[in-house]
Amino acid sequence: MQRAVEELSKLPGIGKKSAQRLVFYLLKLPREEIVALAKSLVDVKDKASYCSICFNITEKNPCSICMNDHRDRSTICVVEEANDVMAFEKTGEYKGLYHVLGGALSPLDGIGPDDLKIKELLARIKDEVKEIILANNPNVEGEATALYLSKLITPLGLKLTRIARGIPVGTDIEYADEITLTRALEGRMNY
Repeated sequence: MQRAVEELSKLPGIGKKSAQRLVFYLLKLPREEIVALAKSLVDVKDKASYCSICFNITEKNPCSICMNDHRDRSTICVVEEANDVMAFEKTGEYKGLYHVLGGALSPLDGIGPDDLKIKELLARIKDEVKEIILANNPNVEGEATALYLSKLITPLGLKLTRIARGIPVGTDIEYADEITLTRALEGRMNY
């Protein structure tokens, strides 16, 4: 049991107590369900890879988004991680292409421009691409990455946009922090 707790606690967001709760939960499951879970994890590791075009996670290379002729090829949405692509796809609103950087600039963590898929993004920008949407996380690393990319992309003459940030739906204004309120005011739209 201790080994299972140690292995689960290596996952992001899972501490020792959460890992211990998961182990006790898993002990209550039938063996078949545990085997199915273990097999699905091994299958993900064996079958998933990165798309050679956008660097999204896929089982087929290139991925289904890059191969879809109905996607708007004039727009590329730049995200930090593959799970960001999944979040946008769940909305059903975005119809363009993606580019997954594989993280964000973080000098303190030793992550520089060469550690991200920035060169590959610049190589993808061709005549048919008209707009780059920067959809980095609204934190220090995401802002630094967006600023760095804007300095590289602006001279190319493309439309460069940043996703809006502000107060989430269902949140009371009194609970929003100052930075979120500032961003919400800066990103306001005509009504």
